[in-house]
Amino acid sequence: MATNKALVPTGEVVSVLSLTELCRVSNAPANWVIELVEEGILEPAGPDRSAWLFESTSVTTLRRVRRLQADLRLNLAGVAVVLILADENAQLKRRLAQIETEMSGD
Repeated sequence: MATNKALVPTGEVVSVLSLTELCRVSNAPANWVIELVEEGILEPAGPDRSAWLFESTSVTTLRRVRRLQADLRLNLAGVAVVLILADENAQLKRRLAQIETEMSGD
């Protein structure tokens, strides 16, 4: 699952972080971040772990994963499904708002 830009708060600065920097910024162990990559929750750029680069929006994703695991006791596969469904829901809401705006302009 690609980092979800639609769910990133407006105004968040997007830059890139190495695996080490992402772990430091989010206070996450590297092996957990690697599991998130393996599950498809995070998709770094780069050919291998030593060269992985993550968008800064990955920090937001890590927070959401932690919250879902803590609040709902989901495993990583469950978290991945919830994040996909949340993204689809947000896209549908934006599309509906766009359609409603277009219809009210008639």
